[in-house]
Amino acid sequence: MRFRQLEVFHAVYVHGSISAAARALGVSQPSVSKTLRHAEDGLGVTLFHLSRGRLIPTDEAHVLMREAGDVFERLDTLQQTARNLSRAGGGHIRLGIVPSLALDVLPHALAQFRRDWPQVTFEVHTRHHDDLVRALIEREIDLAIAYAPPSHPRLASDVLGEGEMVIQFPAGMFRAQGDRLPLTELADRDVIGVSAAGPVGDVFTRVAQEAGIAFREPVSVQTFFIAARLAQLEGAVAVVDEFTARALQAPGFATQRADPPLRFAISWTTLEERRPAGAIRRFLRTLEEVLTASRAEQP
Repeated sequence: MRFRQLEVFHAVYVHGSISAAARALGVSQPSVSKTLRHAEDGLGVTLFHLSRGRLIPTDEAHVLMREAGDVFERLDTLQQTARNLSRAGGGHIRLGIVPSLALDVLPHALAQFRRDWPQVTFEVHTRHHDDLVRALIEREIDLAIAYAPPSHPRLASDVLGEGEMVIQFPAGMFRAQGDRLPLTELADRDVIGVSAAGPVGDVFTRVAQEAGIAFREPVSVQTFFIAARLAQLEGAVAVVDEFTARALQAPGFATQRADPPLRFAISWTTLEERRPAGAIRRFLRTLEEVLTASRAEQP
């Protein structure tokens, strides 16, 4: 099927008649009819039946449309990107980011960036850590923001900043401490688990194991938001990243950094052949500034 035939089929399917499809495409009705007939002849199937003045798609047309819809969605994105590139300082960024950074840090960075660069448009995908690599390689996104990206020959990455895991708990649960709460205080307690939350969750698990600190994990989750919220509802303890803790504070609930510190890196990642340039490079500078300012605040 040639692209022009696919374009005509899509227009007829969407608009329901030859005349409406012709108006949408800016061509004559005979041209649409002829192209559609050639498409049906080439496929060897009937795509539409005429009923009460409207063209009704056949089962074969519905199957074809499921595939054609994806093609035209990508075409719309391509056209939007082309329009943006034609404007000075413009561009379109398909961004993938882990959920914890999407809660508060990303909205601040987007708002700050778009004040200076309103021509740049964004398509934001919130993905779990392992899915970001696949999305980059399959070119679903242009840029990934995550923790400790895995080494891969097709990927390029660099560190944007640093974060810390913090402990959230009901105020008064622990005796008065300094600026940091010793992890030993968690021994033999129920802690909402984050071992399933990727490399950052592994930081806490690894340090606790090395220190010989045994705690109970009644629930293990994949997102820090769920861990923090569940802890608040149950009056329990959760160890989450500082960005989630800052975005999800609650009355009567305290947050402290841990002793020893539970630090992790925040990195950007792109395909090796598509290293950051133009709008992406400018956005990364803004995101780095927001991360630095956010870390200056106590969670």
